[in-house]
Amino acid sequence: MFTQILFTTLATLGFGIIFNIRGKNLFFAAIVGGISWATYLFSLELNPSLVLANFIASVVLTICSELFARVLKTPVTSILISGLIPLVPGSGIYHTMYFILERDMEQAIFKGAETLFIAGALSFGIVVVSSLVRIIKNGHTSRHARNIN
Repeated sequence: MFTQILFTTLATLGFGIIFNIRGKNLFFAAIVGGISWATYLFSLELNPSLVLANFIASVVLTICSELFARVLKTPVTSILISGLIPLVPGSGIYHTMYFILERDMEQAIFKGAETLFIAGALSFGIVVVSSLVRIIKNGHTSRHARNIN
């Protein structure tokens, strides 16, 4: 498990370089990628659901990205996108296409649906945390609600 986390951190570092993240931001983006993968692995140990494990990992990923972005005074997306790379269900997309080419539609539909659910769980985790951070940062009421009175 440690080896997977280490190599995931290094892979995230590589993607950070490709995305032109520089300096200490690159280091923290790699750390966030390792943390997200570690969370994914620990979640799988507790519950074998791939969708739930990806959701939990994306929530932790987004929280860490938000915190590091505040500390580093950098856009959240620069850290978030690099940390998201290890969680992207690329093998699911590959296997879906493979089963389609092999004309095994039952497996293709199963793998395709699973991949879509994983992608949705990743998106939902990011949206939930980002929305909560925005609500907390801007106060509990929106400016439209304050103007009513």
